[in-house]
Amino acid sequence: MIENLSKKRMVFGISCLILLTIVVLIIESKWMKAGSRRQEFIIENNSTCWHRETFEVIKDCHPCSAFEIASRSQGVCVHTHNKEVLRCQSGEIVTRSCDRVAWLDEKHYWSFQISLTIIGSLSTAVSFLRQKSLNRKAMLKIQNQLGTC
Repeated sequence: MIENLSKKRMVFGISCLILLTIVVLIIESKWMKAGSRRQEFIIENNSTCWHRETFEVIKDCHPCSAFEIASRSQGVCVHTHNKEVLRCQSGEIVTRSCDRVAWLDEKHYWSFQISLTIIGSLSTAVSFLRQKSLNRKAMLKIQNQLGTC
């Protein structure tokens, strides 16, 4: 496997991976600039008092229910599938569309970190077991060579 590769091939392989990573980063950055979402969303049948008045967030950004999305009962749920509830200084309570749900992003982040930790631990364990097996085979080979002389 990898222990049979020469130093030149290892350096070549690592160089190819680094180059591929740089190319992917460049492509992704160009796509993100071209297709990035704007912060302003179309508001349907909703007040825009939060544009001209100070406001307080009553309910942070959270996902819309499946019914609200499917029925299009709230226009703000159509665009991003997320909404937040605001109270303007005039006392009016409005709903506006928002881009990201903080607790959902945090949940996804920790799920990703935990899965990486598990995969890394399993990979480490397999590597140690394989090294132990290769060492045992080498010792048996040496013992057989010394015993047959």
